[in-house]
Amino acid sequence: MSSVPAFEEFEPAPDCGCPGCARHRRDLALGLPVRAGGHPAAHGARRALVLVTAAGAVLGGGGASGIATALVPVAPSDAAGTADAADAALGADTPQGGRAPLHGPPAAQADGGPTPGAVPTTSQISTETLRKTTRTEIINRAKTWVTAQVPYSMEKYWSDGYRQDCSGYISMAWNLRSNEWTGSLDRFAVRIDRTQLQPGDILLFHNPANPTRGSHVTIFGGWTDYTHTSYIAYEQTKPRTRKQATPMAYWENSSRYVAYRYKGLAGGGTGAGGGATAPPTGTVAYPGGAKFGPGANNAHVTRLGQMLIQRGAQRFYAAGAGPKWSEADRRATQAFQRAQGWKGTEADGLPGPHTWALLVSGKGKDIGGSSGSSGPSTDANGFPGRGSFRPGQSNAYVEKLGKQLVKRGFGKHYLSGPGPRWTEADRRNVEAFQRAQGWRGAAADGYPGPETWRRLFR
Repeated sequence: MSSVPAFEEFEPAPDCGCPGCARHRRDLALGLPVRAGGHPAAHGARRALVLVTAAGAVLGGGGASGIATALVPVAPSDAAGTADAADAALGADTPQGGRAPLHGPPAAQADGGPTPGAVPTTSQISTETLRKTTRTEIINRAKTWVTAQVPYSMEKYWSDGYRQDCSGYISMAWNLRSNEWTGSLDRFAVRIDRTQLQPGDILLFHNPANPTRGSHVTIFGGWTDYTHTSYIAYEQTKPRTRKQATPMAYWENSSRYVAYRYKGLAGGGTGAGGGATAPPTGTVAYPGGAKFGPGANNAHVTRLGQMLIQRGAQRFYAAGAGPKWSEADRRATQAFQRAQGWKGTEADGLPGPHTWALLVSGKGKDIGGSSGSSGPSTDANGFPGRGSFRPGQSNAYVEKLGKQLVKRGFGKHYLSGPGPRWTEADRRNVEAFQRAQGWRGAAADGYPGPETWRRLFR
């Protein structure tokens, strides 16, 4: 019988810097062997890393620190020199461990820690075997790490048993029975369109050619506004867990992120209309979609009508607001939704969480003119709304914006014009103006908001 080298018989300690332990940790990060479902390309990268590790040992360097540096994705060139942009790019630096049981392999556990369970195989994963959870529970679990400021680590495990990297964070939020990685999380979920995203869903980018290059995953916490161009992301990234507004779908590799919904979701409905954004803190909670629509008769319908009347819907109510749902409620709600620039299912006349949040907080635009009036209304500074400045839009406000940019010295990207149709030249000129204000990240995305408009025309 041939003997097996001793270092193959034990799991390396997470803080050991010797070349052998470093090699094993990197093997774990690159996932499963091909015969067990791993991606073949990962093993080419793994063999290369083993050679680099060996070379480091010969040269006397040792440890995984040099290798880890080589695996850090390069930050965008325009992010150099700005703290905010550097923070925004941190999510790219997310090396991760492979699939592992809760609390990790034995050597990664503290003395007296619980015995880890077995990692389920692909054939064992089914809707029936998944732990049921709700959207509220997913977000609440995500918040626990934000509150605790859990440090990022691809090797350490938090007290709840989940690995402290991006995929371990999702495993925790979804209450999975093991620690997964970006190459296996999709097995626990169904793919959805980005327009269907609701709190508790995820945005996943797995790079099969080299999983340590850019692979990342975030939890969708809700849209930041009705334009659906940015969202609240919960994520585990260096240096620690964070929650912040993030451009859809991420700061980099945006087009490669895929939206997924957990298969074990229970009671995931959020009501119709107006997207899935939860009401702001301090407002009256959204009572649920079942409280509105044909046949509904309750105090929430009365409150809805009263709020709509305060926002300009008087003409729809001949006898005032009442508890019984009527066509007047539907038409008034639809008029308010259209005043926000929403269309289609977002302006169906049934109040969803976002519609309700705007009404109870007094935010958003009031109903002006007749239902379906032409042209967007403007705020006190003349800003017509974000929806006027998007690909495919053509209106007088775009041309007005462009002329003011030229006047203020931010028109270098125009080869002709400016004109009424929104173009990439408009976006780049707006971005230049925003950066001149000292803004970075999502605040300098090239799409004008109320403050950009105010500063540009002051």
